[in-house]
This record gives sequence, structure tokens and C-alpha cells, in this order.
Amino acid sequence: MIIVFRAGATQSNVASVMKEIEDKGLKPVPLYGTERTVIAVIGDERELNEGHFESLPYVEKVMRVLKPFKLVSRETKPEPTIIDVNGVKIGSKQICAIAGPCSVESEKQMDSVASSLKKMGIRIMRAGAYKPRTGPYSFQGLGKEGLQILNEVGKKYGMATVTEVLDPRDIEAVSTHCDVLQIGARNMQNFELLKEVGACQKPILLKRGLCATIEEFLLAAEYILSHGNPNVILCERGIRTFEKETRNTLALATVPLVKELSHLPIIVDPTHGTGKKSLIAPMAKAAIACGADGFIIEVHPNPEEALSDADQQLLPSQFETLLKEIQPIVDAVGRHL
Repeated sequence: MIIVFRAGATQSNVASVMKEIEDKGLKPVPLYGTERTVIAVIGDERELNEGHFESLPYVEKVMRVLKPFKLVSRETKPEPTIIDVNGVKIGSKQICAIAGPCSVESEKQMDSVASSLKKMGIRIMRAGAYKPRTGPYSFQGLGKEGLQILNEVGKKYGMATVTEVLDPRDIEAVSTHCDVLQIGARNMQNFELLKEVGACQKPILLKRGLCATIEEFLLAAEYILSHGNPNVILCERGIRTFEKETRNTLALATVPLVKELSHLPIIVDPTHGTGKKSLIAPMAKAAIACGADGFIIEVHPNPEEALSDADQQLLPSQFETLLKEIQPIVDAVGRHL
């Protein structure tokens, strides 16, 4: 059930309804929009009298949400959620461009790439401190040392930082050093981790799982919202199929479909979605054309020397060319970088 307040409802009006819901042993989750506030009710709704809430002068309507993902549904919140990261309003008319190396390898490497990205106007930088690798002997990241380097370089260049968190025990350290916490594809259904980042108020970048359906993807986001964090950025990063020519199959139909189903912003990862440098630019362009709110792309100062994902990272000059080539498409869909 969701309770939609009229425009102009006061904080005390909202608080009184939330108290009534809590008194029935249910959990109210407020979602604040630019014009209206919505309360989603979590629990056995049979305990509530819909007619009572509908009779309140500051309540516009009471609705049942049929989708299993209630908090992330457009039924609950018709207007898009906009998440501000370092002045980049993700989910607005602004296209979010996130770039940086696969892994934090050294201070010199991070300083080099950050300097290049800063000159291009990039305000959000990605890099992995903890790396979930398929093979146990592959480079696993620098861990806490990597977090420190990422934090220092981000501050030096005035860039927000994104890095993946793998373990609930690392959430405090990652959230202290970084601006956006990434939940990677392999952890999309690590429900205990989702609950824990739900208790953190930093924005969460949630990647689609390797074999996850769109419903499972949105239910993973539901875990985070239901534990108190409304700042979720979805990311389509490709799914595993029978195709061998690309690392994954980048399912761009996910973007407009998610836009129909959910109010959350969604970006695309053409790096992992294809695994091929030659495909990154065309798929990034296609992502913007089909309505994505941005993209996240791996950029490394010396890709051939990278300790991970060497074959799919762009040079800064290649990324700069991509930004120039994508501008006409951004203009055509009525948005801006």
C-alpha cells in the first residue's frame, strides 16, 4: 500500500500518519518528491483501514501496488528520482559520465588518469580498491591502501569517487573514503550486503547480475530502499548468454523498460557489457539514444600495463574522442553532459 499526500501537506501531517502505521506494527517508508510525499507501507497491510487514511484532508489517495518491487515502482513514485553526486544530477536531463581505471594500482597511475579526466570536465571517477576476480590468483586489488589513494586523488582533483564494496565489514571504510558505493554484478543478490548498504546514506551504484532478470534486478534495489537508502543508481552492465564474441550481451532494452517500471535512474556500462574496446563507443552512443541517464567506462593511462581488464580499457585520448562523438546524440535527445 502507498499513501500519497496532497501538495502542501506538512511534515507534521506526514509524521502523524507514519506514527499510526508504526502503532500497527508496520514499517512506513517515506519517499519525498519535489511536489508530493509518498509513504510506502511494508508489512501485513490488512492491519490498516484504507478508508481512514483516504478521509484525511491532507491525503490525496491510497493505492495498492501490484508489483513485487513496491518502493522502486513508478506506481509508488511517478516522478523520476534525481541523485546529486558532486553536482552531477543523475536522473535529470544531465547525462552522467563516470570514468576511470578498472583497479587502483598506484598513486602515480591514479593521478595520471584523474588529471586527464579533470581536463575533460569529468566529475565522477571510478576505480576498484577491492576486486572480485573469477580466478583466486588474479590481482585482487590494493584494499585499504587503494581506498586511501582513491580518496586522496579524488580530493586533489575535486572529483567524486566510485568503488565497489564486497563485504559488509568493509562498508564503513569504503563509505568513509568514497562518495558512491558500487554493488557489483556478482553481489547483486547478496541480500545481507544489500541490507547493510541500505542502512548507509551514500548513493549506491547497483549493477545488474550476470544472469538476473529485470524483476530480480529491481527487487535487489528494493532491498536497499526498504532498509532506508533511497539513493540507488541502477546500472545495466550486460548479461551472460550463449554469445562468445563479446564478454557479455549488453541488453539495452533494459533501459527503456526500467524507465517504464521504476523511478530510479539507470546508467549503462559498455565496458563490461562488451569487453571490446572497439564496441565501447558505439554502445555508449546507443545507450544515450535509448534513454540511459549516463555511462560508466574504464579509462587507463596505459591499458597494456593494467593489472586487470587490460583488453577493455580506453586511453584518455580515446575517451575524449568518445565524449566529442557522443555530444550530437546527447543534443538530439534533449539532454546535456
